[in-house]
Amino acid sequence: MILKLIIISVVLLGIGFIGFAISILVKKNGQFPETHIGNTEFLKKEGVSCATSQDKLEQAKAFKKGRYKKDTILEKVFSNL
Repeated sequence: MILKLIIISVVLLGIGFIGFAISILVKKNGQFPETHIGNTEFLKKEGVSCATSQDKLEQAKAFKKGRYKKDTILEKVFSNL
């Protein structure tokens, strides 16, 4: 009984993977869909962007203005003592 269930599960997963592979092959560019927030046209129009990218940009701005101090965790701990 359990072996039959495992075989059915493996067959269904295999069909799913084959279907996904065929859809990639048939598509125009043949690439995986882009899922990064920053590359989505609809979200760009709405003004939504990736939090990690925004953080990196803000850190770069602060570094250029001289308001960025690069401390290690140990330096922060010892400065509070």
